[in-house]
Amino acid sequence: MRMKKSWKIYIAVTGMSLCLAGCAGSGTSAAAGHGAGEDRVAGTEHGTGADSGAGTDHGAGADSGASTDHGAGTDHAGDEELVIYCPHPLEFINPIVAEFEGRTGIRVYVQTGGTGELLKMAEEGSEPPCDIFWGGSLSTTSPKRELFEAYISCNEDMVRDEFKNREGNMSRFTDIPSVIMVNTNLIGDVKVEGYKDLLQPELKGRIAMCDPATSSSAYEHLINMLYAMGDGEPEQGWDYVEDFCRNLDGILLGGSGEVYQGVAQGKYAVGLTFEEAAAHYVADKGPVKLVYMKEGVISTPDSVCIVKGSRHMKEAREFVDFVTGRDAQTVISMRLDRRSVRMDVEEPSYLPDKEDIHIIYSREDEVNSRKGTWLEHFASVYASVLEEEAGASGEPAGVPGGLVSGHGEPAGMPEKTGEVDAR
Repeated sequence: MRMKKSWKIYIAVTGMSLCLAGCAGSGTSAAAGHGAGEDRVAGTEHGTGADSGAGTDHGAGADSGASTDHGAGTDHAGDEELVIYCPHPLEFINPIVAEFEGRTGIRVYVQTGGTGELLKMAEEGSEPPCDIFWGGSLSTTSPKRELFEAYISCNEDMVRDEFKNREGNMSRFTDIPSVIMVNTNLIGDVKVEGYKDLLQPELKGRIAMCDPATSSSAYEHLINMLYAMGDGEPEQGWDYVEDFCRNLDGILLGGSGEVYQGVAQGKYAVGLTFEEAAAHYVADKGPVKLVYMKEGVISTPDSVCIVKGSRHMKEAREFVDFVTGRDAQTVISMRLDRRSVRMDVEEPSYLPDKEDIHIIYSREDEVNSRKGTWLEHFASVYASVLEEEAGASGEPAGVPGGLVSGHGEPAGMPEKTGEVDAR
């Protein structure tokens, strides 16, 4: 369990100077009280490295206060501050929020944590009261859309048709495909082009997968598996899921960071993650490549929403307009490894064009209505596989057993810290 911390934010962390604006007429005054180079970010006791993104109550009830060493000098957000709940990595949050403060003069307090944990806090009206919910895959946030205030951003006309705010209260923020991350130093001659290849015996116990009940990115992969391996009929995909669970060999991780960090560090040969997480390492020239599953890739956007009852409605609208604006979306794409939802912003140069990926689609109503059932079914399948393997070995079934690479010393990159599930 990580202790709660506050963070000073330096734009230099990302090596860039932002020149961002929201819609025409946005304010440009200096940040009030604590300049744009500082921000107040609080991690829940669940920790900034944790992940409860699938909407469970894992970690709920933790104290959400902040211990600060700057700003107002208190352990909670000031009444004048815009409060944002956000599961994004700190390195993603920092430059965007700092520039927003500098441009508008609006003070911001960011509460970090896993998506599901933060949704539960917003639903319960926890302190500090949430004004903006920024992040989390649409599959996770959409079932809770009654929490959000109706608002259409002034940038909506420039949003691609597939990412329009059809609900009227859920602005799309970025486009995030699910991918398989491969450590090129470990994979050897094993060919990985999609989900079916993960069943190869050479990969048994060398696959990093997170529990979909505690990670929204893992839940997105479960959805993707069911639709891709069931040829569009998710109930037909469970036979594959069972075979896949056997090849995990008792290893099911608790947080999404363990997946992409584990592959990059050489603890696992492959991992099931989201594009941005793996793209960081590709951009850094690490021993990593991205595989877009040949059976089909579901690319699910995340969202930025105003919470009903916000005490700072005008400022909240300004934030939504700012992060969906062309300049902010360009920086997000070019420097922060995400795909924009806008028509006038291109993908990062080192990522494939969306047209070159075999994109498939889930049925939103089905995903929303079956979520609980699918999570329970996955847990049941995984437990059954553990019992089956324990019976074959004569050992009792138990909790998943630790990190396995099978290749001695890690063949990857140093660990990245301060990251939570962006999905």
